[in-house]
Amino acid sequence: MRGLEILQNMGFDIRILQLEGAKDPDEFIIKYGSGKFNLFIQNAISLVEFKVKNLKQNLDLNQANDKIKFLNEVSEILSKTKNDIEKEVYLDKICKNYNISKEAIYAQLNKITYANASSAKVLDKSKAIQRHQIISREDKQNSSTSRENLIILLLINEGKKVYEKIKDEIKPSDFQDEKNKKIVQVLYEELEKGDISNVIGLFNEDEELISHITYILSKDLEINDLDKAINDLINKFLITKLLEEKNSILEQLVSEKLDKEQTTKIENRLQEISLKIASIK
Repeated sequence: MRGLEILQNMGFDIRILQLEGAKDPDEFIIKYGSGKFNLFIQNAISLVEFKVKNLKQNLDLNQANDKIKFLNEVSEILSKTKNDIEKEVYLDKICKNYNISKEAIYAQLNKITYANASSAKVLDKSKAIQRHQIISREDKQNSSTSRENLIILLLINEGKKVYEKIKDEIKPSDFQDEKNKKIVQVLYEELEKGDISNVIGLFNEDEELISHITYILSKDLEINDLDKAINDLINKFLITKLLEEKNSILEQLVSEKLDKEQTTKIENRLQEISLKIASIK
């Protein structure tokens, strides 16, 4: 592998022939003929594809930890490719072949670039920024998205420990993002039975959900105090629900004609909500 990398750095265009049924090209041609050998030449793969294929052989992509490792390693491999167009082509092919999220790779590639303080672009900058702008707009529409993603990440990584603390306070119906709602519903059902061993396997027929889970799993998680983090998430969910109720009541006050008794009742409820929010904060 090191020899191939040296040749590539010297400017050689490396292609890997994957011969089967013979110990070397000479024996292969004697056994199968030059026509079949030429066919293998036409189907030779690049060094990047060869590295990814070798990496996949040692990992089970149905296992969450292996899939995270695969994403990280693939990102490292692609980050060393200097040609942006070449990198984009490899990225499309790898994501299609291994059913992984393109957004997750983009995020990790950008992270590697910033960490290395490199002036080189990871991918076509306009495309990378556009993707993050789309996510940003979605976050503005739904401010709880990042919190929901974090809860899913904690449930996958910590299992029962997190589930037992949040199941009575945060319900799947509380999730606003539809993908997150479906994912949490399944996770809750599985965690009620026991810990989860194969997260991806739970969603093997839904590529959209698998892609979303892969994106969530690609995020770094640095939590020093898990109990405090869980309590903070629960409080933020409660505050969100209370604020939604408050806004609904205010709309009712503006849009509906209410008698004095109804108005007093609603105002009392608004006061209760404000006190609860203040006590949580």
